[in-house]
Amino acid sequence: MSRYRLYPTAEQVPVLDTHCAHERFLWNPCVEQQSYFTRGGVRPPGHAERNRQLTEARAAFDWLAAGSVNVQQQALRNFDQAMKNFFNGSHRKPDFRRRSQSDGFRVVGKDFRVGKLNRKWSQCWVPKVGWVKFRRTRDVPDGAKSYRIMRDRAGRWHVAFAVKPEPIEAPGTGEVVGVAGVWSSRPPCRLGRCCTARP
Repeated sequence: MSRYRLYPTAEQVPVLDTHCAHERFLWNPCVEQQSYFTRGGVRPPGHAERNRQLTEARAAFDWLAAGSVNVQQQALRNFDQAMKNFFNGSHRKPDFRRRSQSDGFRVVGKDFRVGKLNRKWSQCWVPKVGWVKFRRTRDVPDGAKSYRIMRDRAGRWHVAFAVKPEPIEAPGTGEVVGVAGVWSSRPPCRLGRCCTARP
């Protein structure tokens, strides 16, 4: 994952904060619903049911309806992927998110747009925000299809591009190599070396 420093304007920061708040608002109930299955054996809702719940929540809360539906739906997809990674044994179980900790949201699909301004600056598109500049410290990786907007604990914003790395072939010829070991019946000394007693 390639990360770059993001420089939003003063008018853009509140909207980015709102996207992060909506991500937490949707992520944490998913974690709670998943815990019901662990404690009570109640099957948690699937992706379609969570999307139905999101539609009802957007109809009930104007502040949620004012946000980007794409960002909110992607938050549910991120949780589904996090649970798949957990069951596959590659990641830890998803936990609750707090403000200023794991703050961020993901941009994919038709909203994924990146433009180069000059040698030092580029920009990325954020729903409900528009173009946001980021420092081009290196080339944006080819093949990126999504990026995550994040805020660290110091309040700095970053954009990270997710790219699947190319597989690296293992060294060697593929032949089986045996290792011959020499065993000794003499126990090792406490000093870490074998002491030879003199006659």
